[in-house]
Amino acid sequence: MNILKFLKPKACVDFVYDDNTARQALEKMKNHSFTAVPVIDREGRYVKTLAEGDFLWFMLNNGIQDMRELEKYRISEITRRVRMKPVYVYSTIEDLILLSMDQNFVPVIDDREVFIGIVTRRDILKYCHDTLNEYEAKYGHKEEKEEIGAI
Repeated sequence: MNILKFLKPKACVDFVYDDNTARQALEKMKNHSFTAVPVIDREGRYVKTLAEGDFLWFMLNNGIQDMRELEKYRISEITRRVRMKPVYVYSTIEDLILLSMDQNFVPVIDDREVFIGIVTRRDILKYCHDTLNEYEAKYGHKEEKEEIGAI
């Protein structure tokens, strides 16, 4: 299955540049209620994904108590505590499923490592749900589902 079917293209995704200030990134996350945001460089290559915890640890480790102080720092100075891996555009749905267990979204890159968008955990779970329903409709295994629900 082609994962492009699930892709939210870069034009429809909020991201930040690695030379933005830490405050700009945190403000974007706050305003959109994000828990993580993809970071790209000015050439469009995927750099990393920063999560709320990355900002928290950065602020704690640097004694920062006011968001205005984050204007002094670039995103490139914030280390990520947990690596959110991207997938290549030719990756499989299985790759997406495995990564989505630990990530809210999976960044997608091309052969040049240019960020082209994301696939959300929600879209992956919907695909799994729809596939299970199709399987049940085709092979009629509803009784197993009812037994599990009764436990």
